Amino acid sequence: MFGVEALDLARIQFAFTVSFHIIFPAITIGLASYLAVIHFLWLKTGKAKYENIYKFWSKIFAVNFGMGVVSGVVMAFQFGTYWSEFSRFAGGITGPLLTYEVTTAFFLEAGFLGVMLFGENRVGKKTHFFATCMVALGTFLSMFWILSSNSWMQTPAGYEIIDNRVVPVDWFAVVFNPSFPYRLVHMGLAVFVTTALFVGSVAAWHLRKGNQNPEYKKMFSMSMWFLVITIPLQIFAGDLHGLNTLKHQPMKIAAMEGHWTNEGYGATPLVLFALPDHENETNRFEVSIPVLGSIILTHSLTDQVPALDEVSKADRPNVPIVFWAFRIMVALGGLMLLAALISLYQRKKGTFYTNKYWLTFIVWMGPTGLLAILAGWFVTEVGRQPWVITGLLRTADAVSPHTTLHMSLSLIGFIVVYGLVFVTGYLYMIRLMRKGLGDDHQVEASNDSVKGAQ
Repeated sequence: MFGVEALDLARIQFAFTVSFHIIFPAITIGLASYLAVIHFLWLKTGKAKYENIYKFWSKIFAVNFGMGVVSGVVMAFQFGTYWSEFSRFAGGITGPLLTYEVTTAFFLEAGFLGVMLFGENRVGKKTHFFATCMVALGTFLSMFWILSSNSWMQTPAGYEIIDNRVVPVDWFAVVFNPSFPYRLVHMGLAVFVTTALFVGSVAAWHLRKGNQNPEYKKMFSMSMWFLVITIPLQIFAGDLHGLNTLKHQPMKIAAMEGHWTNEGYGATPLVLFALPDHENETNRFEVSIPVLGSIILTHSLTDQVPALDEVSKADRPNVPIVFWAFRIMVALGGLMLLAALISLYQRKKGTFYTNKYWLTFIVWMGPTGLLAILAGWFVTEVGRQPWVITGLLRTADAVSPHTTLHMSLSLIGFIVVYGLVFVTGYLYMIRLMRKGLGDDHQVEASNDSVKGAQ
């Protein structure tokens, strides 16, 4: 297919399905916690606006959760179908970690999801709130175990190789491998920022239309305050994560920075823009700032960053993809910081809910959290290449022995099915978001009026 080999098609298919899947849990994890907070405020204050917000977002959560489960099941099957050598070699560690996810996270979510979505009038308010919290906890546990498994592939620890298979010898070291704590915090903040932008953009869209309901104002205000708090934390967490990556995966950092060689003992510059030339091992049209790379990456004025030419070409990741994916992620993060700062200015000015240019900006910012997560995962996964498990198993040695025709048909099938099923699901969610509180809000507003008259 198009002159590529079965390995390339297997990687494209896995990247396609992972990219599709990560969108759903990124929203689910953050939205579940958001619903738990809203439910707490509803329970504490008894105000109808929190009930309306909860009911509105629980519908969208349910659709997104369902699509996430379906796409996640496909991911699990791919390990045995298309990456059988990986499963044979590392199944002793990755298999139990995924099992822990199912037995803790998925069972918890499945057990309480029905109560959360349909039990409001069948159980007490406190029980309903407890169910919402358990679903939120389940989504977090799912992220915990999946990131632990993936982080172990990035920075393996706590294992021995016996009979050409990985055998766990220290489960604490396996789970809490060197990169896991940093990646858990970084990804955790990312999904919450993504949810804040997701919720905030929907509220901004309705406010821009002139719908000044208190529900939309509350959604918008909470989202923007959350950005103000979490974006600086995410920048700090990203810096720590970068230092950890420099220590354990220096070639990933070198690719992110387009850093091909160290000249003498001089400090490393920061490359702002370039067209990395993988074949000739150089950057074209480079724009860089001297010394700044060392300051940011090593917190030193003199220490050098390891360069790509310190390893053979066969051991380097695809530099252009990693280089540009990282810059997309950082640029989107900069826009998020800008949005947080503008929100403070708009509050002070008194036009926070009415300035149409400001509201339009936030509407367009809605998908940036998802785009930043996708770009970050491209950096993470492509930057690990050519290893599927760093230093232990190459990607080329992990793939199943399928033919190019087989992989071509499989990839086409995935594209068609995902296009039909998940695009339809997202269009339905967009329809729900455009509809807004709709009739439900009118009913609640009428109930409040009646209660007030009584």
